[in-house]
Amino acid sequence: MGAGIWVRLMHKSRIDRDITVECARSDWQEALRQACQKLDVSKPMVLPRHERDWDQFSQARFLKEHFIEDVPFDRMEVEFIDPDQKKKKPQPYASFL
Repeated sequence: MGAGIWVRLMHKSRIDRDITVECARSDWQEALRQACQKLDVSKPMVLPRHERDWDQFSQARFLKEHFIEDVPFDRMEVEFIDPDQKKKKPQPYASFL
C-alpha cells in the first residue's frame, strides 16, 4: 500500500475494527468518507479542531458526539501513514557535565 489513512474504531482503548484507504494527505476527508462507507458507519462532523489537528499532526480523533447517529464505539482515530516517508530520528539527550 502507498500513502493513505488508517481509520481505527476504538472501544475501551482497543481497536474494534480498522481499515486503510489510499489517498494523498490533502484528500483525507474523501478517503474518510470511503472508509466510513466500507465500515458501515456514518461520517463524523469535521470541525475546525479536527482540521487543525490534521494540519499539525496528520491525525484526528472523533468522539461519539461528532456523529449524528449513535455509534457502537468510543472514538474513531484517523491517521495519515506514508511508508515512504522517513521517520524522524530521535534527538539525543543533552549531556550533562
